[in-house]
Amino acid sequence: MPGTVIVGAQWGDEGKGKVIDLLAERAEVVIRFQGGNNAGHTIVHQGETWKFHLIPSGILYPGCVCIIGNGVVVDPAVLCSEIDGLRARGVDVSNLKISANAHVIMPYHLMLDTEGEQRLGKNLIGTTRRALAPASADKAARLGIRMQDLLDERILKKKITAALEPKQLSLRPFEKDIDLQAITEQYLTYGHRLEQHIADGQQIVWGALDQDKHVLFEGAQGALLDIDHGTYPFVTSSNPIAGGATTGAGVGPRDIDEVWGVTKAYATRVGSGPFPSELHDDVGEEIRQKGGEFGTTTGRPRRTGWLDVVALRYAARLNSLSALAVTKLDVLSGFDQISVCTAYTSARDQDFKTTTFPYHQSVLHHAVGEYEQLPGWSEDISGVRSWDELPQAARDYLAYVEEAVGVPVVMAGVGPGREQIIRAP
Repeated sequence: MPGTVIVGAQWGDEGKGKVIDLLAERAEVVIRFQGGNNAGHTIVHQGETWKFHLIPSGILYPGCVCIIGNGVVVDPAVLCSEIDGLRARGVDVSNLKISANAHVIMPYHLMLDTEGEQRLGKNLIGTTRRALAPASADKAARLGIRMQDLLDERILKKKITAALEPKQLSLRPFEKDIDLQAITEQYLTYGHRLEQHIADGQQIVWGALDQDKHVLFEGAQGALLDIDHGTYPFVTSSNPIAGGATTGAGVGPRDIDEVWGVTKAYATRVGSGPFPSELHDDVGEEIRQKGGEFGTTTGRPRRTGWLDVVALRYAARLNSLSALAVTKLDVLSGFDQISVCTAYTSARDQDFKTTTFPYHQSVLHHAVGEYEQLPGWSEDISGVRSWDELPQAARDYLAYVEEAVGVPVVMAGVGPGREQIIRAP
C-alpha cells in the first residue's frame, strides 16, 4: 500500500499518533498534510511518552523521512523548541523536512487570535489560540509568509509590511509590541536555524511513490472539524479529511491507495460547538478520568460522550474510509451497559428524527442523541494482545460498530502503548 492516509473520524484527539507510530515502522515517508501546533499527538514508544505538535510521529524511526507539508501552518518558535527537545532525548532529526511552501505563523497572528476570541465573548469558537485562523486567513488573502521567505531578508521584510498594512486597526491595541525590524530579524534567525530542513516536500513524496515506497499521510484534528464539512463555525482552519492530503501534501488522488479512519470507542470534543451524544453526568466524568481526556496542547478537559455512529457514518463517507482503527476500548471496561448513538431527535421538535448527519446548523445545534444499549464487560483488557482474548462483549461491540458504519475495523487499542494496539484477524 504505497499511499495511506490516516485521518481522524470524529472531532480530533482520536489517537491517530499511536496508529501512525505503528504503521511508520514499515513506512519510508510520513508527511503531515494540514493543521499546525494547535493539534497534538501523544504516543508511548518503547516505554517512553512522546508529545508531538508539528513533527510527524515517524521521526522516532531513523530510516523514515518526515515531512511537514505545505498544508501545515508552522510556528517556527514551536518547531525549533520541538526539534531541540527531540535532540535532547537523543532523537536524530536529520530526516526532518519542511515544505518551503508551508505558511508561517507570525507574532501579529497570535495577537489577532487572542483579540478575536475575546471579542466574540460568550459566542467564542473555543480555539487553542495558536493563531491558525489568522495565519490561514492571510494565506487565503495572499498576504502569507512562507517558510522559504525566511531565507531572504528583502522579501521577508516586504511581505511583513504588506501583511501588516490592512491589519492596522485591529492591531492598534498591540502597536507597542510590533517592531518591523525586530520581527524580521527574529524570523530570519528562525530561517537560518531551519534552513537545513527546508525542502521541496512534494518532490520527495513523488520520488517515494514512484519507487513504490510506503508513504503515510498524517492528518491532524478530525473530519467533523473540517472547515468545509464540519460543524462550522466551530471548526479548524483547514481540511483534515482525506481529500486535504492531496492539496496539503501535493499529490494527486490516484496516489492514495487506502484511507484509515481513527475513532475512539466513545466520543470527545474540545471547545465549543454541537455534540449530540455529549454526557453531562457522572458517566461522562468517569470516561474523562479513565481516558485521560485532557488536551495534549492545552491541557483543557475534553467534553465526553457515547460513540455517535450517525456522525461516524458521515465521516466514513466524507473520507471514503477503507478501514477503521478503534482506540481506547479499555476505557469502556467496567460499564454494565454501553450506549451507542444511532439517531438524532430534536430538543425543540418532538416529531423530528434522523439517522443522517444534519446539513443545517440550526438542526444540528438542537440535535439530541437517541441510543441503543449494548452489553458491557467487566474484565480489564489492557493486557490483551490478540483479538480472540477480548471478552465476547468487547468483540461484539467492535462488530456492531463495523456493521453500523459499514467499514471494517482492522485495529483496536486497549491502552496507551504501541504493544496495546491489536489487529483484527
